Amino acid sequence: MFESLTDKLGSALRNLRGVGRLSEANMAEALREVRSALLSADVHFKVARDFIERVQSACLGQDVLKSVTPGQQIVKIIHDELVSLLGEGTTALSEHRPLRIMMVGLHGSGKTTSSAKLGRLLKKRGYHPLLVACDIYRPAAIDQLEILATQEGLGFYAERSSRDVPAIGAAALAAAKAGGHDAILFDTAGRLQIDTDLIEEIQHLRTRIQPDEVLLVADGALGQEAVNVARTFHDAVSLTGLILTKLDGDARGGAALSIKAITGVPIKFAGTGEKTDAFEPFYPDRLASRILGMGDVVSLVERAQETIDQKEAERMAEKMRKAEFDLDDFLAQMQQLKKMGPMQGLLKMIPGMSGVALPEGADKQMGRTEAIIQSMTRQERQKPQILNGSRRQRIANGAGVKIVEVNQLLKQFQQMQKMMRMMKGGGSRKMMRQLQAMQKNTGSSPASSNGNLPAGFPSLPGL
Repeated sequence: MFESLTDKLGSALRNLRGVGRLSEANMAEALREVRSALLSADVHFKVARDFIERVQSACLGQDVLKSVTPGQQIVKIIHDELVSLLGEGTTALSEHRPLRIMMVGLHGSGKTTSSAKLGRLLKKRGYHPLLVACDIYRPAAIDQLEILATQEGLGFYAERSSRDVPAIGAAALAAAKAGGHDAILFDTAGRLQIDTDLIEEIQHLRTRIQPDEVLLVADGALGQEAVNVARTFHDAVSLTGLILTKLDGDARGGAALSIKAITGVPIKFAGTGEKTDAFEPFYPDRLASRILGMGDVVSLVERAQETIDQKEAERMAEKMRKAEFDLDDFLAQMQQLKKMGPMQGLLKMIPGMSGVALPEGADKQMGRTEAIIQSMTRQERQKPQILNGSRRQRIANGAGVKIVEVNQLLKQFQQMQKMMRMMKGGGSRKMMRQLQAMQKNTGSSPASSNGNLPAGFPSLPGL
């Protein structure tokens, strides 16, 4: 979502390289570009103005430390101000049990899906959630929530014949107590726009169930309108937090940068995809780092810990150390990597790599590589040297690819095995000399040369 803002901020800050002191004169143009970048990202004009004033006040007169450049120093100042803008402090949910959460928002913002996502997250944290269907107007809304609850192993409550939403909420509280549920999520109705009936209904429901949390689900692609929606809901039902959805889209991201500053309500969660696992707590400092192209190593490590089996990773590392890594192992590694999400998203979490674009269709190419390996017999994966012309043709036909792609994969895998054997024999210096020679000949770094990695395998440093 923030690619354009990241690019423009990077361009603005590059102008400060080589300056010995931050002054009003040498900062004027850079901050003007920063302000333009924020406005282009659909950040509220008052928020952008106040942000620039705070950055300018913090920068003026500061001597640049010997160990950093002016660009680095102002990046630190802008980072801190972004964290403040996005919301400092805790974004945790109430610790009250049973935890009662009312989900509100406009139609199409993702309330029902977000209810299931939050229920899934609470279940992982040890809660026993119950999803309550309070949207009695939208066709199939109750069915959708029930399907998601069943899919994630969550409790579900609905009264399909009732039209009294506050009464449904009260009955759900009794059912939750009887069923031993310690987290109750109320999925309320939405409208295409805010109206009196909608506000009155959620106000009555709030009075009846006395929620510990009232979370507004806001579409991150709405821009300025998301800010107005948040303000109206906050005035009506006293929001305690926000959930921003569709942060994986191509919207400009202004809502995320404006909504906390305008409403004073913290952003607590972010939806980053359609699947129920594409949901995470909102960390202002991590998003600020991503916006500035500084990566997000902490989130990358957390995602890896959630998706990668530690024992399997240790086993793979040992096989690589002994140069016993075969195509079966490579397939397993690739499948583990796919669980972590789209490759371009992972790349943005690596410091300094946010501006690097993978070739178009990199994730699809990884799928093609996976199909090639799966078209091999177990013996062929373990001993690829037995793959003659007829075998390769059979594999290509089975995977639905051309034989040249099979040949390319095998050639590049042989190069990987050769490098592993060199490492095993203590030939790391020789290998580095070869990589440097390759860099000199191709004009690119080893990390950016796909010729060093198997087909479909992204050119990420350290992989």
